[in-house]
Amino acid sequence: MSSIIAIVGAESTGKSILAASLANRLAELTGQRCTSVDEHLRHWCDERGRTPRADEQAAIAEQQAADIDTAAATYDIVVADTTPLMTAVYSLLLFGDESLMPRAIELQRRCAITLLTALDLPWVADGLQRDGPQVRAPADGLLRQRLLEHRLPWSVVGGAGPARQECALDAVAPLLLGVGPGDGLFTRLQARNAEASARRWSCALCGDGECEHASRRRG
Repeated sequence: MSSIIAIVGAESTGKSILAASLANRLAELTGQRCTSVDEHLRHWCDERGRTPRADEQAAIAEQQAADIDTAAATYDIVVADTTPLMTAVYSLLLFGDESLMPRAIELQRRCAITLLTALDLPWVADGLQRDGPQVRAPADGLLRQRLLEHRLPWSVVGGAGPARQECALDAVAPLLLGVGPGDGLFTRLQARNAEASARRWSCALCGDGECEHASRRRG
C-alpha cells in the first residue's frame, strides 16, 4: 500500500517546492518509487484565466483527490502538494461554505501524515490563485483547528531553503523506516538522535514543539 504524505498550508508557504524536493529526497533515501502530485487548483486557474466560483470548489477538490489516488496506484510514496482539505478550508473562509469539510477530513485520514507549512516565509504574488497575505493567518488557524479537532497526525514544517526540507524529513522519517531496501532513513535517524541539538518541528512563536498543540487542546 502506498504511503501518502500530505503537504497543506496557507498560500505562499512553499508547499509546491517542498513537495517536489521531498519526493526526490525520499526516493534517494528509501530506494522506493516516489512522486509528488501537483496542486490541481493551479492548473485550473491557468486554463481558465480566473479563480473558481463557490459552486466549482467541489469538483476541484474531487479532482485533487483523484490525482492523488492515481499516483498512489503506481508509486510507493506519494507527496501531495495540497489535498481536498485546502479546498474545504478556502471554501469556508471565502464563501462561508462548510459542506466540503466532512469529505475532506475523510480523505485526509488516508494520509500517513500531514505536514503543515509554517508562515515563516514572505508572501509572494503568484498568478490568479493567491488572495493576499491577509488570508494566510486565518487559513493557517482554521487548518490547525480542524486537524486537532479530528485528531489527524500532523507536524509543522518551518525553515528557509534546505532547512525546510530537512524539517520535513525529520517529521516523516519515523513513519517510513523499513518501507524499502534503502537504509538512508535509518542512518539519518541514527545521526540525528546522536546529536544533542537534534532538529525538530517547533512552535512558530516560542520554539517549543509541544506547546502549540497543548495550548490549543486546552482551549
